[in-house]
Formats: sequence, structure tokens, C-alpha cells
Amino acid sequence: MQDTPKGARLHIAIFGRRNAGKSSLINALTNQDIALVSDVPGTTTDPVYKAMEILPLGPVMIIDTAGIDDVGELGALRVERTRQVLNKTDLAILVIEPGEGVTEYEQELAAAVAKRNIPLVPVANKSDAYALAPEELAGWAKALGQPLTAVSAKTRQGIEELKRMMIQKAPDNWEGPPVIGDLLNPGDTVVLVVPIDLAAPKGRLILPQVQTIRDILDHDAYSVVVKERELKEALGNLKHKPKMVVTDSQEFMKVAADTPPDVLLTSFSILFARYKGDLETLVAGAKAIETLKPGDKVLIAEGCTHHRQADDIGRVKIPRWLRQMVGGDLDFAWVSGGDYPQDLSGYKLIVHCGACMLNRREMLHRLSAAREADVPIVNYGVLIAYVHGILHRTLAPFPAARMILDE
Repeated sequence: MQDTPKGARLHIAIFGRRNAGKSSLINALTNQDIALVSDVPGTTTDPVYKAMEILPLGPVMIIDTAGIDDVGELGALRVERTRQVLNKTDLAILVIEPGEGVTEYEQELAAAVAKRNIPLVPVANKSDAYALAPEELAGWAKALGQPLTAVSAKTRQGIEELKRMMIQKAPDNWEGPPVIGDLLNPGDTVVLVVPIDLAAPKGRLILPQVQTIRDILDHDAYSVVVKERELKEALGNLKHKPKMVVTDSQEFMKVAADTPPDVLLTSFSILFARYKGDLETLVAGAKAIETLKPGDKVLIAEGCTHHRQADDIGRVKIPRWLRQMVGGDLDFAWVSGGDYPQDLSGYKLIVHCGACMLNRREMLHRLSAAREADVPIVNYGVLIAYVHGILHRTLAPFPAARMILDE
């Protein structure tokens, strides 16, 4: 609870061929032995995630990947997993093995990075063992379309220069908008409705609730936290009406009934639809629910894996609501964690969770993949508000999204 959440960290992925020194470079950057290092090519077989603090970048998620030149049937699977890491990468570091130089492997990876508009920092490693001529570095830079930084992970030569390049290339907008702070003025009060039930983690709040509270405090506003049964009494005890009520999506109907019409109402999931991705796209996806027919394929995607409850929102409640709306059965498929189908063309709708465990780039990638496949996508909170007929009200803080609903 004291750490920066995974999804709120700058994701830095390290790419390169086997034995190029990727893991050694991670150890040099973090000044710790956190990555397994070996002279045997292929030591890193799957992406490895390390939450670290790299000053002055701050909290980051370092991703160590398998070699882009891995061979064999298993090697091809590892390369594919390495390429999938690009979907969540905010900043890419490409490590060059000076003994081999820039080959088709590096050029293909650089092209894939450029296609996704990911900032790239090429690094010529092992400068302690190789005398790198300026013209050689210039040739590699021309092949990659980017200047290279020469470093030695072993002696730490050039590491500070590499950090400067990372700071320079790191995207300014990787975090996206605030969770809620830009909707508030200093001194505003926000009432957060937090159910405490079997699904609530014992002894703590879930991540979206914690992040919303922190963002309210960061913007000099007041946060009042209540359970759903206490909302009406809490509103009556306040000296002034709150600016907004934010609720867990599954309590929409009771909270909507207890919240005065002149008080803004939304949900944590709708806030995160904007914070993590594109609220307008998800609202447009909600309208597509009306076009569903019995037998259509629907994908339900969750960004984390969690213990299933008897009345689980993704496995039970949402499928039940959708069946009721279409008047028949639907063909549901479920994915969780980092799994996300490459081929979405067979689905008529994608229903995604709030994405609190994903970083913004990965959620934007998933939205983009849905658009490319011409498949509407909606998230839990937007869908729940829509099927209960209160989405128009819950979009009052977001005029652009409300206009899409009204079109």
C-alpha cells in the first residue's frame, strides 16, 4: 500500500539480442543486482518486471525481455512475448552488442517501436571490451534512425549519460489526466461510496479508491468516505453540499437515489475510463449494446487475476444483464491478466474492467486494437450505468462523452 502502483509507473522495457547485456544494464541503471546475469545466452526466457526507483525519473517499472534473436520453437514463443511487451512500453531501450553491431533484428525492433510512437534510446553496451570508433557508432545510428549512447554495464561508464537520454526521451503525457483533481476546485468536498462486502480486501481499500482519495488530497479538496448505507445520513450531516459523489459501480442505483440531482454523480470505474484510456470510446461502445443479438460473441477482459466471488461482476452479473437486454444467450469468452487476443474480429462487443492494474499505454493499445478490428469496447462502470439507465447522469462531469451518448 505504500508503493507507487504498477499501473502508475513509467514502463521502461529493455530489448536486444541474447547476451547483449540487457540484464547487466538493468543492474547498472538501478545500482542493484536485481536481474539475473549469466554469460549463457538466453538466461532471460520471459519478460521480468521489476518495480524500481531510478532518480531522477522516479518510480518506474523495468521490464527485462528475452533475446529478440532467440531460436527454435520455444525461442519463437519467447520473441513473441517480447514483442507483446511493446503494448505496455512507455520508453524502449535497445541494447546493441558491439561484436555484432546493428542487424536485421535491431532494425525490425526499432521499426516496431517507431510504429507505436514509443520513444527509443539505442545503447551500445560493453564499451569496456570494445573500442567503438565514432564512424562505427554513426553507421549504427543511421541504420536505426537514432543516435546511440555508448555504455559499459560492467564499469558503469556512460550510465549517467544514458539516464540523461532517458529523461530527455521519456514522454511527458504517459500518465494521462488526473483521476479526478481537474474536476475540482480547492476546498471542494467529494463523497466516496465504498462498499465493504465479501469482495472487499480485508483491512484495506482497493487501488482505484486509494488513488482517488490521494488525487483529491493532492488538489486541496476534501474527501469523505462512507459505505453505501451511510450516504444519505452523511449528506445530511454536511454543512454544504458536496461537489461530487463517486461510487462503486455496483451500488449505482441506491447511490443515485440518495444523491440530490444538483450534485454530480459518477463512479470510480468511469473516472478510470478517462484516467487510463479514452472515455469517449468506451461510451460509444456502450451504445453498441443495443445492436447485440442472441448468439453474438462477447469478450470480457480483466487486467488482473483475482479470487472469483459467488456473484462475480465479470463472470456472473454482467453476462446476466447483457442476456436480459438482448433477450437470449450470448457466446461469452473471458481473458485476464496480460492475456488479450490478437484477433478480435469475431467479437461483437468487448467489455473491459476498470484497468487499475494496467498502465495507460497498454489500455490505449487495447482500445486501438478494438478500433482497428471495428469492435466496440466498453468498460464495467460505463456498461453498468448504461444498463441501469443512469449513464447520462453519471457523465455530467464529462461533457464531451455525454455528447457522444446523446448523438
